[in-house]
Amino acid sequence: MVKIELSQLEESVVNVVKENHLTSFEILKKVENISMILSLYNILDQLNSKGVIKSYIKQDLKYHCAA
Repeated sequence: MVKIELSQLEESVVNVVKENHLTSFEILKKVENISMILSLYNILDQLNSKGVIKSYIKQDLKYHCAA
């Protein structure tokens, strides 16, 4: 199994979405170190490309969860 290196912010986001499937705004409210939604979008894109999280759309809202 390959160990994926994550930054501290990436780990914070992964820990939050391990508990529940959340929207970007809900993640932003729970992770204290991220103050801007654009920064969060970049982190979510990086985590998606690493295969650490998955995203899906339900009732016109995009949710994120741990892979």
